[in-house]
Amino acid sequence: MFAAFAFAYFFSALLRAVTATLAPAFSAELDLTAGDLGLLAGAYFLGFALMQLPLGRALDRFGPRRVLVSFLALAVLACAAFALARNFASLLAARALIGVGVSACLMAPLTAYRHRFEAAAQLRANSWMLMTGSLGMLASTLPVQWLLPVVGWRGLFWIVAGLLALATTLIAWAVPHDEPARPASDGAVFGYREIFGHHYFQRLAPLGFFAYGGLVAVQSLWAGPWLTEVAANSPAGAARGLFAINLSMLCAFFGWGMAMPHLTSRGWPVDRLIAMGVPLSLLLLFGAVALGPRAGAAWWAAWCVSCTFMALSQPAVAQAFPAAAAGRALSAFNLVIFLGVFCVQWGIGLAIDALLALGLARMRAFQVAFALFAFGCSLSYLWFLWRARAPTPPQAG
Repeated sequence: MFAAFAFAYFFSALLRAVTATLAPAFSAELDLTAGDLGLLAGAYFLGFALMQLPLGRALDRFGPRRVLVSFLALAVLACAAFALARNFASLLAARALIGVGVSACLMAPLTAYRHRFEAAAQLRANSWMLMTGSLGMLASTLPVQWLLPVVGWRGLFWIVAGLLALATTLIAWAVPHDEPARPASDGAVFGYREIFGHHYFQRLAPLGFFAYGGLVAVQSLWAGPWLTEVAANSPAGAARGLFAINLSMLCAFFGWGMAMPHLTSRGWPVDRLIAMGVPLSLLLLFGAVALGPRAGAAWWAAWCVSCTFMALSQPAVAQAFPAAAAGRALSAFNLVIFLGVFCVQWGIGLAIDALLALGLARMRAFQVAFALFAFGCSLSYLWFLWRARAPTPPQAG
């Protein structure tokens, strides 16, 4: 079951991150501005985010297996449409549909794990799913760079469409049939109003938007342009840098998967780990802004690894609600994260364009745009600490 889910999530992550590697090709062929590039990359996340609330209801009603198979069929068609697109508008529409199609690739497995695994095993499975995602993002760097001269970016999307069709078949064959949804044992009703109003959800939401969403926004797009336009790497050098960044993320998530059951058994709550890890990520982010061209791939790899503390928040949110509401809780939090990805990804591009129009040098425009992002992350961390003063409700079983 895990292998089938992970195979599909691999391609979801590859599609999410491949824009960073393909950015020079897209810009050269379509003459895209930084804002256009941010919008194209962000369209995936917009489509992804728009589906989260309907997705959560569907997961709780119909089960992870049926929902994921249906969504992946759309992803196959969307990848084919992207490969056939001839202008920016059609690329944008196809990119958004890809986001819709793969929007269940993590939420469906996490819902299944919430139903079938104990708390410590959920944290491990979540970390190793994200490790698989990092492997997909790794594949979006140097391997894609090597394939481009052979198949072109259109051929690449045809290949991914075929492999997603294979992933759909594997899930239909390997994942157990969905069990009927059961209400909460205490009779409590958890609709989206109750989930969004929950203290623990509200405490984590701003960090999910800025810190977690920002991590994905930078890793899947802006790390590439930073390496080429600020750190003065060639496209091939930037691809090697992105490969190193994603390899470090893969190792970090593998480590979290190994460590979390032991940390949980020794009484280390997720909140304490997040409170310890986020300040390190803030220091590294502000450091990158200050260093400018000296902040290369190694620095961004360290920042990305420091942000992996936030990945612990997803299973923690799921465990704060009954299993019957797991799909809605996970999808609601994922909506927050991917709205953050879209806003940060496009916002950085718009800020860079606006600062360039004001006459700033390109490197300085990048630094100011990233400083604004770092300020938003800082405010979200202060909110997280301030909301800790209110008592956190006990976690559901």
